[in-house]
Amino acid sequence: MNSRGVILAYPRTKGMILVIIAATFWGVSGTVAQYLFHQQGFSTSWLVVTRLIFSGVGLLLFSQTVGKQNIWLIWKNKMDVVKLIVFGILGMFGVQFTYFAAIEHGNAATATVLQYLAPVIIAGYLSIRGNKLPTKHEGIAIVFALLGTFLLVTQGNIHSLSISVSALFWGILSAFSLAFYTLYPRDLLSNWGSLITVGWGMTVGGISFSFIHPPWVFQGTWSLPSFLGVIFVVIFGTLIAFFCYMESMKYIKASEASLLACVEPLSAAFLAVAWLHIPFGAAEWIGSFLIIATIFILSAVKK
Repeated sequence: MNSRGVILAYPRTKGMILVIIAATFWGVSGTVAQYLFHQQGFSTSWLVVTRLIFSGVGLLLFSQTVGKQNIWLIWKNKMDVVKLIVFGILGMFGVQFTYFAAIEHGNAATATVLQYLAPVIIAGYLSIRGNKLPTKHEGIAIVFALLGTFLLVTQGNIHSLSISVSALFWGILSAFSLAFYTLYPRDLLSNWGSLITVGWGMTVGGISFSFIHPPWVFQGTWSLPSFLGVIFVVIFGTLIAFFCYMESMKYIKASEASLLACVEPLSAAFLAVAWLHIPFGAAEWIGSFLIIATIFILSAVKK
């Protein structure tokens, strides 16, 4: 490769590395959350509220100081204020709470893979909204998703579940929440950008749920490992991960970033098995790869 080729390739490589770092941090944070829930007695509500408030405020401060953006301007538009509140509560808080609840009632590996059913749900929703049948690619993706989910939650045994009904319920609900989280804030993202939209969405979602579960009402065991776990979930698993993912968009396409983000469920699964000794047999691995494959199949649709 000539010198010009190296120069052209470097930004693309940088973008790929950034999104892989982001996805890995997301996956690892899910496994760390499982450690906090199962071994340190933390509650889902406390961790979600704490994560949202601290991460949201952090993103807003970054946007204000480094990005030189007016973070308060969004509150002067009444229509966007309503959309922001809906997004913060149903979208941002919804996707965080359901995902962590799935981890608390099950494990990080299964919860993360189930959440990756969201692209198939989005494809199905768009087909229904457009009054058209799913395309060939979408049909194959739906079949893969259903078969993958079956293997993941039953280990191939139709007469039993390998995870609790609660874990399955929250996992499926997290996929629907992620689909809503992805589709709903289109206008907000277009008008205000990702940092302000996500930063305020996290802050609104965290503050709103604080009236139900105040962050000062704590349940669990504080120790050095649990403290470091919370720091990792908030700083690395949210702030740094989100920044790396958004920064990668400067160098690669959004579709490519979405594909590389598949590292998230894989990193969550491998770490949960290696660190927390979660039983994950052949059927679960096959089911996981079938669900992840749906993203590659859907990406083949050019539009």
